[in-house]
Amino acid sequence: MSLDVWLIVKKNACAHCGREAEEEKVFSANITHNLNKMAEKAGIYKQLWRPEEIGISKAGELIEPVSKGLADMKARPDYYQKFDSQNRWGLYINFVPWIEKYLEACKKWPEAEIGISR
Repeated sequence: MSLDVWLIVKKNACAHCGREAEEEKVFSANITHNLNKMAEKAGIYKQLWRPEEIGISKAGELIEPVSKGLADMKARPDYYQKFDSQNRWGLYINFVPWIEKYLEACKKWPEAEIGISR
């Protein structure tokens, strides 16, 4: 099982003619569910896996809380590596870059709508 996330921006809407906005997927990423305990320990599980449950729908709303969790993960790698999955499908060394890429996309498109599939 895995977590799929994506960001959607709406463009080309026209208030004059009534043309509806087109949706464009500007980012997508996938990561294993085996990292959910690590995310929980970092305080970012809900933000990454279940943003709708905490009222988050836009990419920009993820920036502050996920940045804090990521900073803690980087400051204490030995602690977080304890939560690597035993089957090796879910490792700290893969999760940190995944979060960094997701945050980079959130900063680039803060108004993008978040899509999640779990």
